[in-house]
Amino acid sequence: MSERKTFKMDFDGRDLIVETGEMAKQAAGAVLIRYEDTAVLSVSAVGKQPSTAGFFPLMVLYTEKMYAAGKIPGGFLKREGRPSDNETLTSRLIDRPIRPLFPKGFKYDLQLINTVMSANTDYTPEMTAMIGSSLALGISDIPFMGPIAGVNVGRVDGKLVVNPTKAQKELSDITLTVAGTKKAINMVESHAKIVNETDMLDAILFGHEWIKKICAFQEEIIAEVGKEKVEYTLKTIDEELTTEVSNLIKAELVKAVSIEEKLARGVAISELTNKAVATFEENNQGMDKDDLRSLLNDVKGVCSQIVQDEMRRAISEDKIRPDGRGLDELRALESKIDIFTRTHGSAMFTRGQTQALALTTLGSLSEHKKIDGMDEMQKKTFMLHYNFPQYSVGETGRYVGAGRREIGHGMLGERALRQVMPNEEDFPYTVRVVSEVLESNGSSSQATICAGSMSLMAAGVPIKAPVAGIAMGLIKEGDFYSILTDIQGMEDHYGDMDFKVAGTKDGITALQMDIKIDGLSRDILFEALEQARIARLQILDNMNSIIDAGRKEVSDFAPKVRLMNIDPDKIRDVIGPGGKQITKIIESCNDVKIDIEQDGRVTIMHTNNEDIDKAIAIITDIIRVAKVGEVYNGKVVRVEKFGCFVELWKGTDGLCHISKLDHSRVNKVEDICNFGDIISVKVIGIDDRGRIDLSRKDTLPKPKVEKKPFVKAPEVKKVEVKKEEVKEEVKVEAPKTDEK
Repeated sequence: MSERKTFKMDFDGRDLIVETGEMAKQAAGAVLIRYEDTAVLSVSAVGKQPSTAGFFPLMVLYTEKMYAAGKIPGGFLKREGRPSDNETLTSRLIDRPIRPLFPKGFKYDLQLINTVMSANTDYTPEMTAMIGSSLALGISDIPFMGPIAGVNVGRVDGKLVVNPTKAQKELSDITLTVAGTKKAINMVESHAKIVNETDMLDAILFGHEWIKKICAFQEEIIAEVGKEKVEYTLKTIDEELTTEVSNLIKAELVKAVSIEEKLARGVAISELTNKAVATFEENNQGMDKDDLRSLLNDVKGVCSQIVQDEMRRAISEDKIRPDGRGLDELRALESKIDIFTRTHGSAMFTRGQTQALALTTLGSLSEHKKIDGMDEMQKKTFMLHYNFPQYSVGETGRYVGAGRREIGHGMLGERALRQVMPNEEDFPYTVRVVSEVLESNGSSSQATICAGSMSLMAAGVPIKAPVAGIAMGLIKEGDFYSILTDIQGMEDHYGDMDFKVAGTKDGITALQMDIKIDGLSRDILFEALEQARIARLQILDNMNSIIDAGRKEVSDFAPKVRLMNIDPDKIRDVIGPGGKQITKIIESCNDVKIDIEQDGRVTIMHTNNEDIDKAIAIITDIIRVAKVGEVYNGKVVRVEKFGCFVELWKGTDGLCHISKLDHSRVNKVEDICNFGDIISVKVIGIDDRGRIDLSRKDTLPKPKVEKKPFVKAPEVKKVEVKKEEVKEEVKVEAPKTDEK
């Protein structure tokens, strides 16, 4: 029998309810967490034996089931397929704040599975799953140094809002996800409509206040139902082995760390590591194969630790980085545009040994991406895709579809640039940017943003302002820390922070932070943001020297677009029966592309403006409506005894009756006009069947009436007759008639 327990928290006027002890009881830990009518089942499971992998094998999954939103999946199979971008991004979002909070050396296979059972997107399933993941670990016997929590933060009308609804998000100028423990923040993901660093920091700290409350709520639950933590075997390296490897190779490795060029440094470190491995392999030939493999992995681990310690020491004590730069110094910058002719826009951005080539393609609005998730169907008219081939780091490997890293980096770049994109009315295109990372030594996602921004401008996209990105790092030893500008691969791998900031000269458009330590204070965050702002302005200066605004015209090879609006009732006339009319228009205009929306918005696209103008003229004629009182120059298309029919424009004609041809009497229509003549007519009436009455007479000047000369009438004399002069009264009687 289950021992179901329920815990409840008032989360800013909304109920956050946790249920344990009833579902998935064989897992290490399981909770059903409800946030109003959103519900997520979060489960943790751990392997029985340590993994032989050289890394921490943590897998975090976030799965959106269509039944959660009362929908049936599309496609032939009618079941959920590969993870959507949102599922992948949310899985990464949960992984990032949790991963640093396990003991060093914990190498057991660990899985966190989050299944959305009921979804109301106004009550974020993503953050619900993050809280559920923390609790699934917290109540288990797994050694987790949590709890953690995450919240969304928005800003509507200048006021910060926790977990904003969909309606509030549309009005918000900040979209922020922040996660951490009750002591510090350890993960940030954000995009914003060009806000300054202080406002962004205030939003982060506002979110942390709510994180503290949620963590305290979790601690109460863990204290009541949590299992006792089991002593797991932690992977450690024997101190004697560490000493032996250090005596053998440390001096040479320390020297190799100071090699400035990445590939040369990497080769030197690799050769020295292989030398140490070969030495210990030769000295332990009689050892069991599994034990020998473990020993050699430990040797590699010691070599890696030596490299890490030396890099961190040089930065902390000598203030010198592996490539010889100062802490706040950028690598060499180079910006180029118009790399190719036939592409609609192209640009390449190089920062040291990191190089990104971005290519922009313009398409019709109908080519938007459809997103079918738990929410309503959405369309996306701006996309950025990021590709990271193996050759960019001088290696070989498998080539498959985009992985979590590619999707995550691409979305970061997309969010950064989306804030400066024009709306559909001003630029009616679907826009796709593809970043090909040609060379990488850290910060390739930020190089993508720089190259993408220039590529958009080169393609003629009227973005609001150029955008640049920079990645910041951190080396923290006790109370002392060093913030690094423009980190390279080694500093990312062995450092404590990867803090990416993108924006314009006026403010931030996107931000992402991951740390490997417990958390960051407000002072470190503020200093990192300010140092990033200074570096961003330097990069923008380099980019702006090549191109600083979108070109006035798109490429000759890009489609040109014109918009027009028609009465929705006229859509059927433009399309015609069976689509014959619109097909005829397309064919007569050299395969012009025409998209008609239900609201009457028509998008016409072609590489040739003349074909667009021709299509617009045809559609305009189809939808035109004659108006009483207007005058048209029309062509006589039929002559009858009673009048003539005049074509006002193609497909629309009216009758001009013979009596309306002229002010004077007309005996024959042909006396005035013949077939093919162009005459001016005025619309004098339209009946209820749409028949048009025309008048030529009303367009003609009225004939002048000849005036006769004025003749004065003769004077009439008045004669007075006296009464006495009347002799007799004359009587006149009416004649008698038969009454019948």
